[in-house]
This record gives sequence, C-alpha cells and structure tokens, in this order.
Amino acid sequence: MSEKKQGTEHKIKEAARKVFLEKGFAATKTRDIAEAADINLALLNYYFRSKKKLYDIIMVETLQSFSAGVISIFNDESTSLKEKVSLFVDHYIDLLTQNENVAPFIFNAVRDSPDEYISRIGILDKVKGSIFIQQFQAGMMKGEIPPLNPVHFILNLMSLIVFPFIAQPMVSVVSGIQKEDFFEVVQERKRLVPLWVEAMLSVK
Repeated sequence: MSEKKQGTEHKIKEAARKVFLEKGFAATKTRDIAEAADINLALLNYYFRSKKKLYDIIMVETLQSFSAGVISIFNDESTSLKEKVSLFVDHYIDLLTQNENVAPFIFNAVRDSPDEYISRIGILDKVKGSIFIQQFQAGMMKGEIPPLNPVHFILNLMSLIVFPFIAQPMVSVVSGIQKEDFFEVVQERKRLVPLWVEAMLSVK
C-alpha cells in the first residue's frame, strides 16, 4: 500500500473514530465522516465500502487499545495483587477521563454484539491466563482472599471504574453537579476504589 493511501485511510479512520464516539453508529451518516475527514463521499466509499465495516474496524481497534492496558498490568510479575488493582484503577480512570465518550461507545457495541467483538480481541483467554488470576487464586488457597470467582471480582472492579462515566449525564441532571466537578469526583475514586476493593476482599 502506498504512503499516500495509508495516509488517506488513517485520516478517514481518525475522523470516523471522532464521529462514532460522539454520535454512535445509528446516528452517524457516512457523509458526516466524509465531512470530518474533509474528503468527498465517493473517496470514503472507495476506501471503506460501508459504514458498518468502518465501524467494526474502529470498534476492534478501540477495544484492543482499551484491553492492552489490562493485559500489561495483569501480567506484571513485579507487582502484587493489591498494586495491580491500584494501577488498573489509575490507568482506566485517566483513560476514560481523557475521552469521556469511550465508555458509552464500548458499552453500546459490546452489549449489542458481545461475541463478535470480545472474541476478535481474545481478551478473555489473556485475562484467564494472567499473573493477576494466578495471584488471586493463590490468595484464596492461602486463605487471604475469601472463596470467590475471579469473574465477580473483575466485574465489580470494572463497574466501580466504568459506570460513573456511563452514568455521568444522568448524575449531572439529578445532582446538578457540573462536568468539571464530576471529573474531580472521579479523580477521588483513584484513592477510594482500591480501598473499597480491599474491604470487599476482607469479607469472609
């Protein structure tokens, strides 16, 4: 592929990523993407034959980027389980704060087509075989952690991090909290979530 063609594809994908994150799949028109990329619609159709194909590419790349941090943190041999939790919380609160549209974007796509996207990035197998899971299971065998399916633990951890970003519009309306103040609250959760997780693991 020529350098010019690669550059055009990248330009289209970056424009599509921005529009999809802001509007979602259903509300996005190919014309919106073409305008954001500053190209004509025919050129967009030449590179990517359908909106769905372009959306799938963006979604898989977003999930791969999102999951890469999980795997890196979960497979760090130099950190304890407790340290992994803190690093995980810090990483994803920062990531979601930098792009507040990522959480609802991923949530909607995975909810609608969970098998399609999750299987394509292979994150489940990577998490199951991670050092994080080994440490979790070792903690249960030593009696340091109560008998608990690691899936419950990861679901609780993800919920504590991700749900505030998904619920932010509703929280702002109900509480009257401004977006800037909301993100200050979210930053506080970097300290609080690991404490809540530690308390959860202390329940026998």
